[in-house]
Amino acid sequence: MNKVKIKVYNKKEKVTTTLYVNQLSKNKFRMIDNDFCNPKLTLGTEFETKINVEQKHEIIKITKESEFITRRFILTPNHKESDYLMIGEELTKRGGFWQVDLGSIATVNIPKDFEFDIDQVIKELDLNLVEITE
Repeated sequence: MNKVKIKVYNKKEKVTTTLYVNQLSKNKFRMIDNDFCNPKLTLGTEFETKINVEQKHEIIKITKESEFITRRFILTPNHKESDYLMIGEELTKRGGFWQVDLGSIATVNIPKDFEFDIDQVIKELDLNLVEITE
C-alpha cells in the first residue's frame, strides 16, 4: 500500500487539511489516522476524491466507513500525560488507535470487539474527560 500526503479541501468548512493516507487507486484513499477538521474521516475510512481548480482533493463520497468506534474527548490539565498514555498504550496493544491534537483533544479509535468498557476505565481512573459530540 502506498502512503501519501494529500491536501483535502473541505467546502463546507472552507478549510484545507493535509492528510497522510494510504492510496488505494488514483482517486481512492484510506485514512491512517483521524482528520481533526472532518469528524467523518477517521481511522480506516475509505473515500474517493476529485481534484479541484486549486489542485486540491475534494471528497466526492465515502466508500467505506471506519470499522472503529471513534470518540473525541477534551483532556483536562489536572492529570499527567502518563495517565492518558496508559489508556492509549492499552488501546494500541489491542488494535485501537489514540491521537492527540492541539495538545488537549484526544481522538480514540476503539475496535468493535474491545474487551474493556472505555467509559468504565475513564471513570475508574477519575479522568473527568469531557466528550465532544456533534
